Amino acid sequence: MTLPRSAVRVVNLGQIPYGRALQVQQHYVRQHLDSLTCPHDQRPNTLLLCEHRPVYTVGIRQAPYPSEEEERLKGLGADFFRTRRGGLITFHGPGQLVCYPILSLGCFKKSVRWYVCELERTVINLCSRFGIKASTSPDTGVWVGDNKICAIGIHCGRYITSHGLALNCNTDLTWFEHVVPCGIVGKGVTTLSRELEKEVSVSETTQPFLEAFAEQFNCTLSFQETEGQKE
Repeated sequence: MTLPRSAVRVVNLGQIPYGRALQVQQHYVRQHLDSLTCPHDQRPNTLLLCEHRPVYTVGIRQAPYPSEEEERLKGLGADFFRTRRGGLITFHGPGQLVCYPILSLGCFKKSVRWYVCELERTVINLCSRFGIKASTSPDTGVWVGDNKICAIGIHCGRYITSHGLALNCNTDLTWFEHVVPCGIVGKGVTTLSRELEKEVSVSETTQPFLEAFAEQFNCTLSFQETEGQKE
């Protein structure tokens, strides 16, 4: 018996401040939570795509981040946020395809471990479309050798997901030199552009990524205007 394909709408927010993106995520999460109490008002799953201006974020696994370190990073010209996602400190910025899936796992599989693995497999699928051999490791995320090409940090409450992944396309990697990315010592970071030795932009990466996502999650994608959410 073939299961029906879930519907997922894609909302491209473009370049948006990180704080605003948090608000947008919560808007869609609330829609899902409201639908749990009103079964006749089912909300569609949503894939939010965006880029951020430079920002460092820490997750719930991070011990209280020293205020002097926060100020040091802000002094570099970046924003700084403490978040509810999993994982440690990381960087988001221009040249990075950021994806926030706001999904009800009840439409897919009620397993957070399965969900994270599917995100990793989506990015591995995407990398293979560019001729890059990527893989997972004991550390969450997607790697090319010892260099991380995609960071993953999610939040899941009542099987509704938020936060997500950040894929390095043509990111300025010098921003990562000021922290230990994801708290993993002795490993590096890379981009699609570095691996292919040519410029690969976010816009060039978006469609192959969506195709990989639809294939991996066995879903049908539709597209929605941003409704003025871009700033």
